[in-house]
Amino acid sequence: MKASKVTDTAADVLRNVGTFAHDLVRPTVRLGVTGLSRAGKTVFITSLIHNLLAGGRLPFFDPVAQGRLRRAYLEPQPDDDVPRFDYERHLADLLGSPPKWPESTRRLSQLRLTLEFEPMGFLDRNLGRGRLHVDIVDYPGEWLLDLPLLNQSYASWSAREIEMAQEPNRVALSGDLLKLLDRLDPLGAAEEDDAKCAADAFTAYLRACRDKGDAAVVPPGRFLMPGEFEGSPALTFAPLHPPTDAEPSRGSLWSMMARRYEAYKSRIVKPFFRDHFSRLDRQIVLVDALTALNGGRDTLHDLERALTDILRCFRPGANSWLSTVLYRRIDKILFAATKADHLHHTSHDRLEAIVRRLAHDAIDRANFAGAEIDVVALAAVRATREGTAQVQGEELPCIFGYPLNGERIGNRTFDGNEEYGIFPGDLPRDGEELEAFLEDSADDNQVNVVRFRPPGPPRGQPDKPMALPHIRLDRALNFLLGDKMA
Repeated sequence: MKASKVTDTAADVLRNVGTFAHDLVRPTVRLGVTGLSRAGKTVFITSLIHNLLAGGRLPFFDPVAQGRLRRAYLEPQPDDDVPRFDYERHLADLLGSPPKWPESTRRLSQLRLTLEFEPMGFLDRNLGRGRLHVDIVDYPGEWLLDLPLLNQSYASWSAREIEMAQEPNRVALSGDLLKLLDRLDPLGAAEEDDAKCAADAFTAYLRACRDKGDAAVVPPGRFLMPGEFEGSPALTFAPLHPPTDAEPSRGSLWSMMARRYEAYKSRIVKPFFRDHFSRLDRQIVLVDALTALNGGRDTLHDLERALTDILRCFRPGANSWLSTVLYRRIDKILFAATKADHLHHTSHDRLEAIVRRLAHDAIDRANFAGAEIDVVALAAVRATREGTAQVQGEELPCIFGYPLNGERIGNRTFDGNEEYGIFPGDLPRDGEELEAFLEDSADDNQVNVVRFRPPGPPRGQPDKPMALPHIRLDRALNFLLGDKMA
């Protein structure tokens, strides 16, 4: 075992011992909110906090249903080196006039929510153990895709990136990059201009994948959100065609790229994993399966591959006091199919089945390790209502809402000012039907997915505004926190 690995393990144990001792006195759950870009992480966190602070309708969250939740309130940020999640600004966006969706997550942030409750156990009640700190950790979805790099060499990463760039659904996005890589000699002398041109072309390709608006995002994620690392050598590299005729010299372009790739892992990816990701206790993975379905077969396969890569980095398993000290594990993982309000409730079980299938490898692995798993279709903020419409003599279950300006279905473009009833389409019921659905919808998608504007401020008493409407946010809360408040 490498000395650095031994040092890292010892440091983890010492940190976990301190965390374990602290949690005995002040019980704390570190909840990771995870998902690819545009999955709705910021909206989920804002709605979760607002519903708890404002006393929202949460009938399936046991502490609320049983009348045991005394109060919820925010506390100062627990980690001085992590920015605070800007809850107040995001809530103001949702409740503004006109309302708007908050900006997507662009950096790591955290917020501490404290819940005071009446414990069910006799001993806990008499010992006054009725307070739980929930540290909610939010970070860009693109960063998740970097975690698998920790187990990949530069050669294997390059081969995989080039193979993915050559796939039919990406060729139109990667043409300029592939032409440049064909001209570069990996055995040639290391030139900064070559490295910068390759890095710029690679970044443009990554940005095109993200802007495509589906699950085609590929790592490294920090190339699109460099932050304080912008312009550094650790972000000035790109994949190269592996040399076959000879071993690259220390002064070759290949060696320079490989060195910078390793610097990216050691200085950017590894600290994020060590200081934040590996400390999580519970995890919710937000999955925008509807947009992927709307994109067709290739997009859905991209999402499945991304979820598999991401979830391989989790440490799932049941926790004991020993594992908490030696090797902290995530003991509950919730897969949440977002945008459930874009479908009639009769299709929600089908949406859950699709997400369960996309993440089946990760779910099987986590179950084997002893972690608890659940899948739920939810909408952290409900932007639509349900109804029916008569179409050619047939009554169809529809959703009604205000599509955002510029959204389109077929030849119709919406202006954002009128409410429309939309029949979303029928989702497949099982794996076999899903394959047939994707084959049939490759050129003519059968799911009508548009973005809706937020519902605006909920009506209520002037001195007691109502919480944001949602779908199954309480079920998610009960799975993630209910046992900690028993």
